[in-house]
Amino acid sequence: MPNSIESLLATGTKLWLDSIDPDLVRSNRAAGATGATSNPIIVADLIATGRFDAELDRLARQGLDDGKIAWQVTDLLVRDAQKVFLPAWQATGGDDGYVSFEVDPLLEDPEPGKGDRSNFPERPGGCFAEIGPVPFSPLPHAKRVAEYARLGRQWSAGHQNRMIKVPATPAGLDALEDLVAAGVTVNVTLIFSSRQYEQAREAVWRGAQRRKNLDSFKSVYSIFVSRLDVYTEKAVPQLSPSAQGMVGILNAKRIWADNQRFWAEHPTPLRQEIVFASTGTKKPSDPPWKYVEAFAGSDIQTNPPATNEAVAKSGRSFTRQVDQLPPAAVVEEIDRLVDMEKLESTLMAEGIAKFANPQKALLAMVAKKRAAVG
Repeated sequence: MPNSIESLLATGTKLWLDSIDPDLVRSNRAAGATGATSNPIIVADLIATGRFDAELDRLARQGLDDGKIAWQVTDLLVRDAQKVFLPAWQATGGDDGYVSFEVDPLLEDPEPGKGDRSNFPERPGGCFAEIGPVPFSPLPHAKRVAEYARLGRQWSAGHQNRMIKVPATPAGLDALEDLVAAGVTVNVTLIFSSRQYEQAREAVWRGAQRRKNLDSFKSVYSIFVSRLDVYTEKAVPQLSPSAQGMVGILNAKRIWADNQRFWAEHPTPLRQEIVFASTGTKKPSDPPWKYVEAFAGSDIQTNPPATNEAVAKSGRSFTRQVDQLPPAAVVEEIDRLVDMEKLESTLMAEGIAKFANPQKALLAMVAKKRAAVG
């Protein structure tokens, strides 16, 4: 039986883990993974296991508020993963071996209510940060941009192999140029469309050109895949069986090809790459390696632990598929029936909520544990 992970890596794919669980980081590194990504869902799920209660207790006894405790634990988990993947970063001269750290998802929270903004130097209205959750209103655009820039610099300082994840929202996109110009390595996330990718890439490139040199310039663009297919099953049911379930693959492959063309015309010492994200299948009838197989051959796949495990056990041999589009008739049908603007708008709203809500849950968990200690 072939070693399926080795077969995938042999096509030219870099394998990252969509988790910073310390145990999974070590086991996936041993299997061939060379990086990892994190997000609020991952961190909240890890905290919920109770495995990190001792660390939470230690921080609570220092008198830290809920927000600071949550971010200190996140920072610790990412730091530990960075240590595991640092040899890959060193071996590739900074072209691989990264762990992504996502800045505060509550920057994009559209709902007024209770939240923790103790990570902010000021609260809306000019009040200095207080301890614990307080009522707040959604931040204005300029404030969001400024906070992305500030937090990106803060959480990247002193780290060789940490990427800062910034969402491709209007404020996130507007913060990219200054972040990259300041030397921050970015992973632009929540990309669902070519429009978002192009805006992100152009902003990143403008920032890179403001640096003294491009020696350490590295950027990646996380294109979400399976969520598009979940969306079209509900929103575009008239797609034929041949086209349904192929929208995410077609969209990501087109963006990958665009990225290849652009950076071939603007060469840099390190590769500026696509991250194929949201690669876990959502439809029970789909094989768990559906998206892994489709994107084999280039750039980065950040896969959920269960997907990597299924690939490892599959006994499959992988070949380069990333530059092979679906049949022309399928492409024509998707282009004719799928409204990409509507898709992007819907999935961005869902994506923001999927990250903001776990962050709120995490803060609530921390508050409960801190109260128990106090």
